[in-house]
Amino acid sequence: MRVRRPVEDVVHVHYGQIYVESDPGGFGLDLQKSFAGQSAGLCGAAVPGALWLSTGLHTGGVAFTVEVHDHAPPLDPAWEDVVEVSFRPVSAASALVQWAGEASWALDLEETDYRVRYCAQGMDEAHRQDTRLDDEPQLDRYLLQFWPAPPAPDRILKQTSAAAGYWHDYARCQPAPPTAAERAEAERQARLAQEKAEQERRLAHERWQWGGRQPSHALREVGGNVRGLLAFDPDLVHAIDAATPQVQRATALLAARHACEAAGLTDLDWIAAGLTALAEGRPLPPPFDDSAQAWRALETDPRVPDRTVGRAVPPGRPPFEPPTRSGTHAPASEPMPLPRVAGPAVAQVVPADGAAPPAPQSGEAVPYAVLVTFGEPDPSLRMSQPHMALPALLAAAEADPLQAALDAVYAAVATYGEDYRTLLEEIRSACQRM
Repeated sequence: MRVRRPVEDVVHVHYGQIYVESDPGGFGLDLQKSFAGQSAGLCGAAVPGALWLSTGLHTGGVAFTVEVHDHAPPLDPAWEDVVEVSFRPVSAASALVQWAGEASWALDLEETDYRVRYCAQGMDEAHRQDTRLDDEPQLDRYLLQFWPAPPAPDRILKQTSAAAGYWHDYARCQPAPPTAAERAEAERQARLAQEKAEQERRLAHERWQWGGRQPSHALREVGGNVRGLLAFDPDLVHAIDAATPQVQRATALLAARHACEAAGLTDLDWIAAGLTALAEGRPLPPPFDDSAQAWRALETDPRVPDRTVGRAVPPGRPPFEPPTRSGTHAPASEPMPLPRVAGPAVAQVVPADGAAPPAPQSGEAVPYAVLVTFGEPDPSLRMSQPHMALPALLAAAEADPLQAALDAVYAAVATYGEDYRTLLEEIRSACQRM
């Protein structure tokens, strides 16, 4: 019969314990769980892939041998205390491990079923002395034997010491471990509870994002600047969503008119023609049928007033607080701020000193300045009102009446700048009357 001895050494024990571990992701063993449902103490095998080995000595070096056999070896009568358990590694990385992982010895066990015999000698004397220094005589020694065998109940082959009797009594007092079916059900329930907690947190975060209520399917799916307007007035966003398509169209037209009036554009014939087409439900006339042409018209028309406005800053709101029910995750960290475009992307930005961008020369491309910042832009920046207002008129012609209303109101907010609250009060009041 072949025998392999991966360990034949003096190993150090603390608190009278040493272990066999095979789960690379494990976090140590629990004494009660290790002996749950066993009738034999000394070698706890109730935790899959692990063994809890008790010693008489509390702290110090003990003689320890591990043997791996092809078949069950004969029992040497010199051993005073002997128990047998069944064991199956959960990975190929099985090892004898000292307390707190201070040292380990690879056992190279296959992932198969083993019978394990744990033999001890001198436990009572070692227990009485409690601690052994390196230069003191050896008090107790241990042999751990493995051989392939199908699972079988644990048993006591021999008991001599009072220390072993104590551990046998302890094992018999432990409740039986959960069955495989019970463990699977507990894992399923834990997984369902975790999924429920995560879903509750997602819904709570969504309600927080949308001003305290869940968004409709239409709001979730609508494109454009819905989230931009949401930061300024979530109640108005939901009111526009709940309105009829006719009211949404009327809201979009009202926002476009207010924006053009605030920017001083309503006296321009081509702007007036666009607003009239919106009011009559007709497609926008040239130059609005081509957005590039519309922006070029704004740049080249000398009648466009030179008006600027401070950036509209949305009101602050309390930070998100996740549900407090047991099992939920801690608050997620706030994501890194995404680049913020100050106003519609094509808007010109006027520096704080009032210097306007150079006017385009004949035959030259029209320059568009875009300011991208991380975090909050400089509050001293002044925005060109005509360039804020034109997107309101273009947005009001969107095919989706909900997007048309949301985008037009958002562009009008940018046009009004620091005075945006006046606009929102007028829009809200008008929506209630429609």
